[in-house]
Amino acid sequence: MANRLNKAVQFVYKMPKAWHSFLLTKLFNTQVKYAGTSKIKLLKVSEEEAILTIPNKKPIQNHIGGVHACAAALLAESTTGIVVGVNLPDDKIPLIKSMTIKYKKRMQGGLIAKATLSPAYIARMKNEEKGDFIVPINIVDESGEEPIEALMEWAWISKKK
Repeated sequence: MANRLNKAVQFVYKMPKAWHSFLLTKLFNTQVKYAGTSKIKLLKVSEEEAILTIPNKKPIQNHIGGVHACAAALLAESTTGIVVGVNLPDDKIPLIKSMTIKYKKRMQGGLIAKATLSPAYIARMKNEEKGDFIVPINIVDESGEEPIEALMEWAWISKKK
């Protein structure tokens, strides 16, 4: 059974395709207000994957003109969080448990992130009262390289009744 976020995403996908990214981004930013300050944009959201991007714009740049490390971490957290969020039943709460980020090289331009969930992880969220796992994520820059390695561990618990 789809949760409220999943139903909203499905509703967006009934709209004209040209509106999908804009509406998905607006939907996300109403729930995660901080993400909107960094101009994160949602490109695709489904139960199996989420694809988000962040531009290399002045307000989120570091001292050498690249995407700031904190903005890149926000992109990783947001991308993994949305794919968890569209799967987690409404009677459970998602929580970021830990994040490990390794900056391997200078970021070139904007970033695009893709997080994926296996059917086994999706089943666990729907069937277990609480749990945790690492959500796989891949982040590439405009050069096509992976300047960042990220491990995002998400947990969930039941809401208090």
